[in-house]
Amino acid sequence: MSEEANKKQYSADSIQALEGMEHVRMRPSMYIGDVGTRGLHHLVYEVVDNSIDEAMGGYCDTIEVTINEDNSVTTRDNGRGIPVGIHKKEGVSALQVVMTKIGAGGKFDKDSYKVSGGLHGVGVSCVNALSNHLTATVYKEGKIYRQEYERGKAMYPVKVIGDTEFTGTEVTFLPDDTIFQQTTEYNYDTLASRMRELAYLNKGITVTLTDKRQTDEKGEFVSETFHSDEGLAEFVRFLDGNRNPIIGSVISMEGEKNGVPVEVAMIYNDSYSENLHSYVNNINTHEGGTHLAGFRRGLTGSLKKFADASGMLDKLKFDIAGDDFREGLTAIISVKVQEPQFEGQTKTKLGNREVTSAVSQAVAEMIEIYMEENPNDAKTIVQKVILAAQARHAAKKAREMVQRKTVMSIGGLPGKLSDCSETDPSLCEVFLVEGDSAGGTAKQGRNREFQAILPLRGKILNVEKAMVHKVFENEEIKNIFTALGVTIGTEEDSKALNLSKLRYHKVVIMCDADVDGSHISTLILTFFFRYMRELVENGNVYIATPPLYLVKKGQKKQYAWNDKERDAIADSYAGGVSVQRYKGLGEMNAEQLWDTTMNPEFRTLRQVTIDNGTEADRIFSMLMGDEVPPRREFIEKNAIYANIDI
Repeated sequence: MSEEANKKQYSADSIQALEGMEHVRMRPSMYIGDVGTRGLHHLVYEVVDNSIDEAMGGYCDTIEVTINEDNSVTTRDNGRGIPVGIHKKEGVSALQVVMTKIGAGGKFDKDSYKVSGGLHGVGVSCVNALSNHLTATVYKEGKIYRQEYERGKAMYPVKVIGDTEFTGTEVTFLPDDTIFQQTTEYNYDTLASRMRELAYLNKGITVTLTDKRQTDEKGEFVSETFHSDEGLAEFVRFLDGNRNPIIGSVISMEGEKNGVPVEVAMIYNDSYSENLHSYVNNINTHEGGTHLAGFRRGLTGSLKKFADASGMLDKLKFDIAGDDFREGLTAIISVKVQEPQFEGQTKTKLGNREVTSAVSQAVAEMIEIYMEENPNDAKTIVQKVILAAQARHAAKKAREMVQRKTVMSIGGLPGKLSDCSETDPSLCEVFLVEGDSAGGTAKQGRNREFQAILPLRGKILNVEKAMVHKVFENEEIKNIFTALGVTIGTEEDSKALNLSKLRYHKVVIMCDADVDGSHISTLILTFFFRYMRELVENGNVYIATPPLYLVKKGQKKQYAWNDKERDAIADSYAGGVSVQRYKGLGEMNAEQLWDTTMNPEFRTLRQVTIDNGTEADRIFSMLMGDEVPPRREFIEKNAIYANIDI
């Protein structure tokens, strides 16, 4: 057989069998989602999840997480310590089995853990596979045991290195920079958000996060300790700290229904948005699932029953919908499920049917008790529901106007939109540009084949503080809906977004690189987060990054995106430079805008992602709500990352 025929032969020898750890290294995204910033931080969550599982079992109450100077991470708990005895089947220490075998771990043994989070026993071995170096230290039975690994392979058998009275597990790992090529630098705030979340979800435990890369005013390492005695009730108050409550206290309960531990906390505020956050075994299920369906059923049923009995709905000329009961509601639902069934690999939607009735019963009982004990608050909630129903009725008419405008206008598109010639949405992008002047420059500078331009007049409506029907009546927002080709609202769910006819897979926010531009970008992002969140979650939304400066000397010129770059360029030119500060996109000509901000070969687009839904919700309500002090504190803390003109 010729060599060419050999190459085409597809036989048993063609099948490449990869051992578990090798497969993780070859296909890391299958295990941790991606190899970008999100996947990098996921490594920490996986190791911490093992400690949380010990805490849920009642064996651990203290977890310490440290970002070291070299950007490695150390986690330490006071649990039982990973077993170190010889594993009968594998013939090596159980510690080595847990660290180097995919699918090994106590989470498969129902006697070890009733419930667990993480990747069901593959977590810590995945972290090991994706680390340059990992050291596992176990404090157990009076001895200190240690084993080190390089890229998932043990460097030596488990050995005793000392004596101790402490019990627990310590893991230090350094992410592999050949896998995480984008960055191996951990973001303190991202980790802090998750550690805070875990402390609220598991009341009574203490989680400490320390960053040895930075010090505070006292010269001490930056550090925070997270602990909650009240759990979800405290979590709700934290999330809703920038909104005005309309009832006296958080409604909360915890108990067990049909063998499913259920914990719920909720409060009503004077906003117009619904903020529901659900968890299964500490995993944030941002796509919801049966537990969220159970919550909605229990809430709607019990509130409807009270509202009907009160006679407050008698004069209403149309029916109350499920959405009306959830306007202005912030709620957290947390369930513990022994064998959770998640839909899809992302594990963000719970599928266990038995959980629906468990949560529904628990919530109905909780609401009924609260209503009986707090009749004034009950009436306030029903009044809020009636106002929501009236606003929804008005919003429906406003939406119908948007759809009618779409059908009747030429091509169903806003007159201001300069569309592109390409018809495949996956190849198309639309720039939402601040102002007609910059819009005109962008139209001249763009590539007409695949780039569309939609100029926006001034600052769009702050949807955080606007009633729903006002949002749909806003001209600029109507233009965004019709330009993108998406519709909102179905008979089943008036807030559902239909992306099937999305006309552009890249939606780029392009505003001036100044304070006003940043404010407009935030207004647009708030709109997307509240009304087109699926677009953000799907990775369709981007922010353009126009330069701040043009540095010139004779025929030489370079663009700078911040003061540091400007100074470095000026120094490299050795004096005699002229610096032009771009205060707006309109100050650039079409060629400059194309070269720096719109040309796919050279531009920098920042993709907007949601790493933590609860934290994103809190920040948007803080930045765009009525409370000034927390907004000022946030801006002062993050001023180094923002464009601020003084």
